[in-house]
Amino acid sequence: MSEKDVLARRFEEHRPHLRAVAYRMLGSLGEAEDAVQEAWFKLNRSDTSGVENLAGWLTTVVGRVCLDMLRSRATRREEPLEDEEGRVRLPDPVLSGPDGPDPEREILLADSVGLALMIVLQELGPAERLAFVLHDMFAVPFDEIAPVLGRTPASARQLASRARRRVQGAAPAPDTDPAAALAERRTVVDAFLTAARGGDFEALVAVLDPEIVARSDGGALLPSALRRGAAEVASQAITFARFAEAARPALVNGTPGVVAIAQGRVMSVMSFTVRDGKVTALDILTDPERLAGIDVEALGI
Repeated sequence: MSEKDVLARRFEEHRPHLRAVAYRMLGSLGEAEDAVQEAWFKLNRSDTSGVENLAGWLTTVVGRVCLDMLRSRATRREEPLEDEEGRVRLPDPVLSGPDGPDPEREILLADSVGLALMIVLQELGPAERLAFVLHDMFAVPFDEIAPVLGRTPASARQLASRARRRVQGAAPAPDTDPAAALAERRTVVDAFLTAARGGDFEALVAVLDPEIVARSDGGALLPSALRRGAAEVASQAITFARFAEAARPALVNGTPGVVAIAQGRVMSVMSFTVRDGKVTALDILTDPERLAGIDVEALGI
């Protein structure tokens, strides 16, 4: 086996990990693949004979590529949830059947990277996002993160600390009993669907947190919206009861959600954030362009 073949094999061993890094940085599965491929090109062009920790080297390379991609997104300096035209932009969901993700998706979703967390990460500035993702999620030391950012280790530490405070305030805490939490969330999601299908406004309000935030991303050609409050969200859920009728249970970024399927095509993906038995956030993807890339048969639902 040639030296190049050995290098390619070693890279493929690290590819799932690198995809996980890139997904957290970019929130896009397609762009994450592009970033990983760019890392492969850089590996081919580099002399790595002195690299003792190839996984660490590749992780920082992917981080740098993702940082450049975030900074080059011309529409925004940071990544607000709404673009300059008021459209909501949700991260790409990672879908699996209700029985759990396959090994590849399991690696992608390690560390409970639910859609709620991905949305918070999307609101961080590029430098904050890189410092937090590399250090807090992948244990990269700050003295290795600092050169990627062009800052001192102390400055990188401050960026991660600032990001950590925002994440802790907005994303759910990790579950102490994941199995029990999944069962509880599934019960809440089922109650929501039952109420939506029956047009039961009171039952919907009862399962929603009073301060719920509902976000829908319809892409460039369909209306997107941001709604707040149990009454307004319940009214909208009844309006779109047809999606509830076509809904099938699934895991969306590792937590109970639903996928609406009609005529063999995915019509919508709904992600639920549940705290204390109430839905605190509802994120709905109806963008036809992104939904068209979902393989229904592969989901097994």
